[in-house]
Amino acid sequence: MPTIDPERALLLVIDFQARLMPAIHDGEAAVRNAGRLIEAATLLGVPRLFTEQNPKGLGPTVEALPVEKDRLVAKQSFDACREDGFLDRIPRDAQVVVAGCEAHVCVLQTVLGLIAAPRTTYVVADAIGSRAAESRQAALRRMERHSAEIVTTEMVVFEWLKTAEHPKFRQAVALIK
Repeated sequence: MPTIDPERALLLVIDFQARLMPAIHDGEAAVRNAGRLIEAATLLGVPRLFTEQNPKGLGPTVEALPVEKDRLVAKQSFDACREDGFLDRIPRDAQVVVAGCEAHVCVLQTVLGLIAAPRTTYVVADAIGSRAAESRQAALRRMERHSAEIVTTEMVVFEWLKTAEHPKFRQAVALIK
Protein backbone atom coordinates (compact mmCIF):
# COMPACT_ATOMS: atom_id res chain seq x y z
CA MET A 1 0.00 0.00 0.00
CA PRO A 2 1.40 3.42 -0.91
CA THR A 3 1.87 6.36 1.40
CA ILE A 4 -1.22 8.42 2.16
CA ASP A 5 -1.87 10.91 -0.63
CA PRO A 6 -3.12 14.24 0.75
CA GLU A 7 -5.00 14.80 -2.52
CA ARG A 8 -7.06 11.63 -1.95
CA ALA A 9 -7.12 11.59 1.87
CA LEU A 10 -10.13 12.16 4.08
CA LEU A 11 -9.90 12.32 7.89
CA LEU A 12 -12.76 10.51 9.64
CA VAL A 13 -13.13 11.34 13.35
CA ILE A 14 -15.46 8.89 15.10
CA ASP A 15 -17.41 9.47 18.33
CA PHE A 16 -15.06 11.41 20.65
CA GLN A 17 -18.07 12.25 22.80
CA ALA A 18 -18.31 14.01 26.14
CA ARG A 19 -20.04 11.25 28.14
CA LEU A 20 -17.88 8.49 26.65
CA MET A 21 -14.36 9.91 26.92
CA PRO A 22 -13.94 9.86 30.72
CA ALA A 23 -14.17 6.04 30.58
CA ILE A 24 -11.61 5.63 27.78
CA HIS A 25 -8.20 4.19 28.71
CA ASP A 26 -5.59 6.86 27.79
CA GLY A 27 -8.44 8.92 26.36
CA GLU A 28 -6.57 12.20 26.78
CA ALA A 29 -3.79 10.99 24.48
CA ALA A 30 -6.30 9.84 21.85
CA VAL A 31 -8.09 13.21 21.96
CA ARG A 32 -4.77 15.09 21.78
CA ASN A 33 -3.68 13.11 18.71
CA ALA A 34 -7.08 13.44 17.05
CA GLY A 35 -6.80 17.20 17.60
CA ARG A 36 -3.40 17.21 15.94
CA LEU A 37 -4.81 15.31 12.98
CA ILE A 38 -7.74 17.74 12.65
CA GLU A 39 -5.39 20.74 12.78
CA ALA A 40 -2.98 19.20 10.26
CA ALA A 41 -5.85 18.24 7.94
CA THR A 42 -7.24 21.77 8.12
CA LEU A 43 -3.81 23.30 7.51
CA LEU A 44 -3.07 21.03 4.56
CA GLY A 45 -6.53 21.09 2.97
CA VAL A 46 -7.47 17.48 3.75
CA PRO A 47 -11.26 17.09 4.06
CA ARG A 48 -12.70 16.07 7.41
CA LEU A 49 -15.80 14.12 8.42
CA PHE A 50 -17.07 13.60 11.98
CA THR A 51 -19.54 11.21 13.60
CA GLU A 52 -21.42 11.16 16.88
CA GLN A 53 -23.07 7.99 18.15
CA ASN A 54 -26.50 8.61 19.66
CA PRO A 55 -25.64 12.22 20.56
CA LYS A 56 -28.71 12.55 22.82
CA GLY A 57 -27.33 9.78 25.02
CA LEU A 58 -23.55 10.27 24.71
CA GLY A 59 -23.49 14.01 24.25
CA PRO A 60 -21.63 16.07 21.67
CA THR A 61 -18.00 15.71 20.63
CA VAL A 62 -15.61 16.87 23.37
CA GLU A 63 -14.89 20.60 23.35
CA ALA A 64 -11.17 19.99 22.70
CA LEU A 65 -11.98 18.83 19.16
CA PRO A 66 -13.30 21.40 16.68
CA VAL A 67 -16.22 19.82 14.82
CA GLU A 68 -17.47 21.33 11.61
CA LYS A 69 -21.25 20.97 11.92
CA ASP A 70 -21.77 20.65 8.16
CA ARG A 71 -19.37 17.69 8.23
CA LEU A 72 -21.03 15.95 11.19
CA VAL A 73 -23.03 12.73 10.87
CA ALA A 74 -25.24 11.79 13.83
CA LYS A 75 -25.71 8.04 13.85
CA GLN A 76 -27.37 5.16 15.63
CA SER A 77 -25.57 2.35 13.79
CA PHE A 78 -22.20 1.37 15.23
CA ASP A 79 -20.96 1.07 11.64
CA ALA A 80 -21.30 4.59 10.22
CA CYS A 81 -21.36 3.07 6.72
CA ARG A 82 -24.88 1.81 7.48
CA GLU A 83 -26.21 5.34 7.89
CA ASP A 84 -28.10 6.68 4.87
CA GLY A 85 -25.84 8.82 2.70
CA PHE A 86 -22.67 8.28 4.74
CA LEU A 87 -20.68 6.51 2.04
CA ASP A 88 -21.84 9.13 -0.48
CA ARG A 89 -19.70 11.61 1.47
CA ILE A 90 -16.56 9.53 0.94
CA PRO A 91 -15.23 9.38 -2.64
CA ARG A 92 -14.62 5.87 -3.98
CA ASP A 93 -10.89 6.58 -4.42
CA ALA A 94 -10.51 8.18 -0.97
CA GLN A 95 -7.83 7.12 1.45
CA VAL A 96 -9.75 7.29 4.73
CA VAL A 97 -7.67 8.08 7.81
CA VAL A 98 -9.61 7.01 10.91
CA ALA A 99 -9.39 8.23 14.51
CA GLY A 100 -12.00 7.60 17.20
CA CYS A 101 -13.69 5.67 19.96
CA GLU A 102 -14.46 3.02 20.86
CA ALA A 103 -11.85 1.09 18.93
CA HIS A 104 -13.58 -2.27 19.35
CA VAL A 105 -17.09 -1.05 18.57
CA CYS A 106 -17.76 1.95 16.32
CA VAL A 107 -14.22 2.32 14.97
CA LEU A 108 -13.92 -1.40 14.22
CA GLN A 109 -17.34 -1.76 12.63
CA THR A 110 -16.95 1.43 10.57
CA VAL A 111 -13.48 0.39 9.38
CA LEU A 112 -14.80 -3.03 8.35
CA GLY A 113 -17.67 -1.27 6.56
CA LEU A 114 -15.23 1.05 4.75
CA ILE A 115 -13.08 -1.91 3.68
CA ALA A 116 -16.17 -3.72 2.37
CA ALA A 117 -17.36 -0.57 0.53
CA PRO A 118 -14.43 -0.70 -0.69
CA ARG A 119 -12.41 2.27 0.55
CA THR A 120 -8.69 2.30 1.35
CA THR A 121 -8.49 2.66 5.13
CA TYR A 122 -5.79 3.73 7.57
CA VAL A 123 -6.36 3.47 11.34
CA VAL A 124 -4.37 5.88 13.51
CA ALA A 125 -3.33 3.67 16.44
CA ASP A 126 -2.45 6.53 18.79
CA ALA A 127 -5.71 8.37 18.04
CA ILE A 128 -8.17 5.59 18.91
CA GLY A 129 -9.30 4.33 22.28
CA SER A 130 -11.43 1.86 24.19
CA ARG A 131 -12.41 1.52 27.83
CA ALA A 132 -10.03 -1.44 28.15
CA ALA A 133 -6.56 -1.53 26.60
CA GLU A 134 -7.13 -5.19 25.62
CA SER A 135 -10.20 -4.25 23.57
CA ARG A 136 -8.21 -1.59 21.70
CA GLN A 137 -5.41 -4.05 20.93
CA ALA A 138 -7.81 -6.75 19.76
CA ALA A 139 -9.56 -4.23 17.50
CA LEU A 140 -6.24 -3.10 15.98
CA ARG A 141 -5.25 -6.70 15.25
CA ARG A 142 -8.62 -7.48 13.68
CA MET A 143 -8.67 -4.35 11.52
CA GLU A 144 -5.14 -5.05 10.32
CA ARG A 145 -6.07 -8.65 9.44
CA HIS A 146 -8.85 -7.28 7.25
CA SER A 147 -6.47 -4.98 5.35
CA ALA A 148 -6.61 -1.71 7.28
CA GLU A 149 -3.20 -0.06 7.45
CA ILE A 150 -2.20 0.77 11.03
CA VAL A 151 -0.42 4.13 11.29
CA THR A 152 0.43 6.82 13.86
CA THR A 153 -0.36 10.52 13.98
CA GLU A 154 3.20 11.45 12.98
CA MET A 155 3.17 8.99 10.08
CA VAL A 156 0.00 10.57 8.73
CA VAL A 157 1.23 14.15 9.04
CA PHE A 158 4.58 13.44 7.39
CA GLU A 159 2.90 11.45 4.59
CA TRP A 160 0.48 14.34 3.99
CA LEU A 161 3.47 16.72 3.80
CA LYS A 162 5.50 14.47 1.46
CA THR A 163 8.60 16.72 1.70
CA ALA A 164 10.44 19.09 4.03
CA GLU A 165 10.05 21.62 1.24
CA HIS A 166 6.27 21.75 1.67
CA PRO A 167 5.30 25.41 2.22
CA LYS A 168 3.47 24.50 5.46
CA PHE A 169 6.12 22.09 6.76
CA ARG A 170 7.10 24.12 9.84
CA GLN A 171 3.49 24.76 10.83
CA ALA A 172 2.56 21.10 10.45
CA VAL A 173 5.60 19.80 12.32
CA ALA A 174 4.88 22.23 15.16
CA LEU A 175 1.53 20.45 15.67
CA ILE A 176 3.21 17.13 16.48
CA LYS A 177 6.20 18.31 18.48
